[in-house]
This record gives sequence, C-alpha cells and structure tokens, in this order.
Amino acid sequence: MTIPVSEMIPVEEARDRILSYVSRLEPVRVPILEALRQVTAEDVVAPFDIPPLDNTAMDGYAVRAADTAGASPDSPRELRVVADLAAGAVLDMVVQPGEAVRIMTGAPVPPGADAIVPFEETDEPLRGPNEAPRRGSIVRVYKEARPGANIRRQGEDVRAGTVVIPAGRVIRPAEVGVLASLGLREVTVFRRPVVAILSTGDEVTEPGEPLEPGHIYDSNAYSIAAMVKANGGIPRLLGVARDTIEDLTAKIREGLDADMLVTSAGVSRGDFDVVKDVLAREGEIAFWTVRMKPGKPLAFGAFTAPDGRRVPHLGLPGNPVSSMVSFELFGRPAIFKMLGRSDWERPTVEAVLEDTVANDDGRRFFARCIVWRHEDGEWHARLTGPQGSGILTSMSAANGLAVLPENRPLARPGERITVMMLDWEHAP
Repeated sequence: MTIPVSEMIPVEEARDRILSYVSRLEPVRVPILEALRQVTAEDVVAPFDIPPLDNTAMDGYAVRAADTAGASPDSPRELRVVADLAAGAVLDMVVQPGEAVRIMTGAPVPPGADAIVPFEETDEPLRGPNEAPRRGSIVRVYKEARPGANIRRQGEDVRAGTVVIPAGRVIRPAEVGVLASLGLREVTVFRRPVVAILSTGDEVTEPGEPLEPGHIYDSNAYSIAAMVKANGGIPRLLGVARDTIEDLTAKIREGLDADMLVTSAGVSRGDFDVVKDVLAREGEIAFWTVRMKPGKPLAFGAFTAPDGRRVPHLGLPGNPVSSMVSFELFGRPAIFKMLGRSDWERPTVEAVLEDTVANDDGRRFFARCIVWRHEDGEWHARLTGPQGSGILTSMSAANGLAVLPENRPLARPGERITVMMLDWEHAP
C-alpha cells in the first residue's frame, strides 16, 4: 500500500484502493421503516395474493353487466338494491338477475356480480360533507357496464409464492409500502455501517464552547457526520483529539469498535508529525497526494481492532471544503459498498458555463457550482463564488461540482462542462 509521497495518484486509483479495504456488512433484521435506503439481503416472497379477493376499485353498485345492457340517461336500467357492503365486510349471498349491491371501495365483489357501476352513473345523489346517503330500494343505471369494469382482480398486484422484492434491492418508500401490504413488520437487510469521526488539532473547539483567540469551531466533524447519515451510515462523533501522542492514540482506540474511522486534519506535509506518527504507528497507513483540487492530501489504511477486525481509516484534509469533497469522492462509495449498494456514482449533466474556471496545476478541479434548467432548455452552471478550500459557504450554496479534467486548464463562459450533481432538490 506504500506510495511515494512525491507521487500524485489519480482519483480513480485512490477510490479503488479504498474500496478494496471495505466489504458488504452482515445481514440483520430491522423494522421496515428503519430499513429505508438499505439493501435487501434475501428475496421477499409473497405469502398470499394481493388483492386476496376480487374487490371494487370504486364506490358504486355491484351488478351483473348483462343487466345494464343498453343503459343510457334516456333509457336507464332499474335494479333492485338488495344489500349494502362496506370495505372489510363479506356478503354471503349471490347477486341474482335484476339485483344490485351498494358497495364501497375495497369491498370484495359479491358472487354473481361481474361489474361495478360508479355512483355518478346512477341516480343516487352524490353525498355532501356530513350528509347521510340518500338511496332507495331501486337504483337507476344510466350507462352500460362492461364485464370486469372497476374490479381489481385477485392477485393482479401480487401472486402468492412470487418474489416481490428480490435480494439486492434498495428499499425506497414504495418497497416499504409493499412490505407492509404483505403484513411484514421486519425485513432482512445488510447492516448500516457505523462510522467513527475524529477531528484533530489544539485549535479546534466544539460548537457551543467559548471560542478562544486563534481557535476555530469544529465544522468538519459535523459536516462529515451529516454526509455519513445522509448516505445511509450511522455517524459516531469522537470529539477532538489534541496534538499529543497520548490523546490522539486514546481517541483512535476509542473508535475501533466502528466499521470505519474518519479523521480530519494532520495529513498534509505541513501538519504536526505527531498526527502522522500516531496514525502510522497504530495502524497500516499510507499518506497520499491525490491528483484533485480541493483535497490533495489524503491518508488511508486500516487499524486492527481488539477483536481482530480490520477497521479501515480515511484521513481527510483539514480544510472544510477539501474534507467534504474528499469524503464525497472516497467515503461515500465506501459506505455504499458496506451497505451492499453499487449505485454510488452521482448523476452528471452537461451544463453551459456562465463563469470562467481556471485549472493551472494539472489536477482534477471540482468547482462548487449551482446548476439550473435555463429558459433555453439546457442546463446552465455558475460558480458559487470564491473557490478557496476554506470557504465552506461555497459548498452550502452549491448543488453540484463542476469537474474540470486534469488536461483542461481553462473553461470559459459559454463552454460546456460536466457537473456532478449533489442535490437535485435545490436546483433553482
């Protein structure tokens, strides 16, 4: 894993090396609501048909379609109403010729009936708020019904014994609904990774504490924890490790019961040797420079937990934008792999630039930008302001990262650029 410090490696190589250190986690049973955005670890098989019986898709009258032949407003067909049937009830009788059953949506279609006539196609006045229905023993039908009209057939959604949700499916709200429709309260999924997050530095202060001169609040831990949570992991904040061997060693060991350890700061050439020394002494760590901007310095490797597990470690740069961009490119794919997901790549669009983007040092530049659909029908992108790696508000204002390749030193207004979308919801 050792790479010469002077050698810058491509983004893809760094990501592949990191992914080689993580694996899909073990299956667990969880409540269906807690399984949102997790991956099914086994097939979900339907134990029964859905719907379990033929039922009505509308409020109306269950009839024999033949009894409505030729019905029109000028020539209605009169049927005798023999029963009322609510959803959840079952009628133990057969609808005979010339008869109708008043029926509510979801109720089983009674034997003998083969069509549902909606209320609005009869002479029954529509019910107003808080009004009791006005109906009689005879209903007039104003429109001919075809056999099967407005009937949801048994098993038309799900057949007993079929795989409804296959293993490897990401659970979305729709899958949660399907699981509930099968009567399931739990589902087997791959476990969410616990990610321990540690900030380093004597100058770093926890939010809420008094800020001393020369100190800064710890934004990195919270932005990374939010990214972990947003991508399906469970963040665990370890606090701030001071620049001493004893404190940093203790904090690292505190995080070794997690599935992954993320640290910020202490990985660049100018950082205190104590951070690098402790990381290298306590684990198998390589310090890299990655051909990207922001976020060139990166540390990666693994620690051995007391139980013998290998805990991967991702050492992020200290600048807040560099930290977030690096975690987006390397931490997010690692979390997805542990979740059993392979869809970690962000969607991209080709956008028309409205600013000049310069890239003069041969690294891949990820410029924070806002993307929107222009009135010309194309995607447009403009920078969110100054692109310094310490300007965290440039990330807050962005919904995408404009990607300027290593071999493209300049992109001018009107030119097209690939944008990696971070957030579709905030496109103006």
